[in-house]
Amino acid sequence: MIDLHRYLAEAAARPFAYGQHDCATFAARWVELRTGHDVSDGLIGRYTTLRGGLRIMKRRGLTDHVAFFAAVLPVRTGLPRTGDLVAVDGSDGPAMGIWGGEAAHHLSEAGLAALPLSRVTHIIEV
Repeated sequence: MIDLHRYLAEAAARPFAYGQHDCATFAARWVELRTGHDVSDGLIGRYTTLRGGLRIMKRRGLTDHVAFFAAVLPVRTGLPRTGDLVAVDGSDGPAMGIWGGEAAHHLSEAGLAALPLSRVTHIIEV
């Protein structure tokens, strides 16, 4: 199993690109590395803008990428455990991240950021 800190460092070194390396693909790849299960359902590489990704979600009857992860993985109540996915209130709306034990790490166009627990809106078990 890959170390979370190594995964975060590798993610921080890659340029942001919708559909290739954004908050949703960042979360999906983490799930696959942790569990061996690809939850992306073939979405990686199928959109190049936020709007395009949201359009795909809406066609599937989902509001956004947070709802997508909540539909394929168990939602947790209480506090996140290190390595869980977390939905956060990001600067551009809801975003997916990974709980690192002290902060929620999420990927945006500005790069990898650490947000406090107070910005976590959903916890999704990995």
